[in-house]
Amino acid sequence: MKTPRSLALANFPAPMFVDSHAHIDGPQFDADRDQVIQRARDAEVTAILNVGTGDPHSEALERAVQLSEEYKEVYTAVGTHPHDARLYDDLAEEKIRRLITNHARVIAWGEIGLDFHYDNSPRDVQLEVFRRQLRLAREAKVPVIVHTREAEDETVDILKSEWAESNLPGIMHCFSGSLELARKAIGLGFLISFSGIVTFKKADDLRTVAKKVPLDKLLIETDCPFLSPIPFRGKRNEPAFVVEVARGLAGIHGLEVEEIARITSSNFAKLFKLPTA
Repeated sequence: MKTPRSLALANFPAPMFVDSHAHIDGPQFDADRDQVIQRARDAEVTAILNVGTGDPHSEALERAVQLSEEYKEVYTAVGTHPHDARLYDDLAEEKIRRLITNHARVIAWGEIGLDFHYDNSPRDVQLEVFRRQLRLAREAKVPVIVHTREAEDETVDILKSEWAESNLPGIMHCFSGSLELARKAIGLGFLISFSGIVTFKKADDLRTVAKKVPLDKLLIETDCPFLSPIPFRGKRNEPAFVVEVARGLAGIHGLEVEEIARITSSNFAKLFKLPTA
């Protein structure tokens, strides 16, 4: 029997650091996942949104959901990444819909969107699958997590036509785009999530954008196992390292790291309507 969503989400911990986007279900963590979670706890990371990606016809999405059943800190999002849009079909759609409906700790549809840098799926297919998943997320009444790379105009156009009237929020994840994109996304109800990229030496332009994003629209993430922040560049990323992303944003905004932690954790809880302990 499905646990009512309100009950399953009733014990969101007192907020400290929240990693709003991670991929800890992947094989990179199979050898030491328990230790990774413990290091996150030790770093005062009180919640992790684990985002299931991969072939929607494999067990990848189910594996992601299972983690949220095993670890109290972990919530889950499921969706079809633009890299895998060519694999999306009615069966994939039904699986994602079922996982969101039947598992209360699956709190978002994503990550979805457009990636015109790698073009792992044809662009026309990406566009259609992005539209299709936005419509279904609207029906399911869940926020979306959006990936966009080298497709800013197309992303905004689709969000305006398919999402703007939903009155639902979303996350622009691993943000590395323009200030114009950030402002348009915020106008459409999105929060802007920064990853370890904001700590990179050559990321001055992104830091300029981050400084202009209102504090109540900020989130932090690792996108682990990728994009380890300084001082962990070259190592596998993990949720505990989200503290360094917070430290980077604290420096940008002239705040203490604890204040950035409090703000971003509160933003996360509000976005997903998670009652705090």
